[in-house]
Amino acid sequence: MEDSKKKTENSVQPKDTTPKVTGIGGVFFFSDNPEKTKEWYAENLGIEMNEWGSSNFKSRNIDRPDEIDYLQWSPFQKGDEYFSPSSKDFMINYRVQNIEGLVAKLKGNGVTILDSITSYDYGKFVHIMDAEGNKIELWEPK
Repeated sequence: MEDSKKKTENSVQPKDTTPKVTGIGGVFFFSDNPEKTKEWYAENLGIEMNEWGSSNFKSRNIDRPDEIDYLQWSPFQKGDEYFSPSSKDFMINYRVQNIEGLVAKLKGNGVTILDSITSYDYGKFVHIMDAEGNKIELWEPK
């Protein structure tokens, strides 16, 4: 009995590969002057900035405590085509797992997929539209 209890306690749980959102990866919004906006937030709120805005928002993944997650905060020049075809002033990047499975599910549900999955050194991306006309960026980190 004792051995089976140890075996259960030491067992590795199978990795969850359900296609789904696991968190927010970024908040992007239009600004009349992105550089001045970044300067204001740095000076007044102490947010450290990089070329794209700030990725200084870090958190631990509750399911994998050794993993650090980042949230990217970025002002974009008002009218930037990156938000197109949405006419909204913001875009949210959602961190996801199993991006291929999620895209297949979304296609099956009739969701508009704007592009193909693209891979970079830091993960995979795809863009979709929600029912309200908001462009959404899906990101599966490496």
